[in-house]
Amino acid sequence: MNHEKERLHSRPLDGVWVKSSYSNGSSGDCVEVATLAAGVHGIRDSKRTRGPVLTVDASTWRAFLNGVHSEAID
Repeated sequence: MNHEKERLHSRPLDGVWVKSSYSNGSSGDCVEVATLAAGVHGIRDSKRTRGPVLTVDASTWRAFLNGVHSEAID
C-alpha cells in the first residue's frame, strides 16, 4: 500500500458519516466511514467522532473493499 495516499487528520472533517448495518451498537466497537471532498474516504472511531480521521484516496478504498469482499481480509 502506498502510504503517501493515506493521511491522519487530527481535526474533524465534514461529511456524512455512516456505520455498517451489521453494527448492533451494543459494544461500541465500530468504525464510521464517509466520502469526503474529491473522492477521498474518511475512517474514524465511532466513539471518538471528534478524534483523528484516517483518509485514503478512492483507489486505496476500492482495493480495501475488494479485499474484504473477496475475503482476502478478515
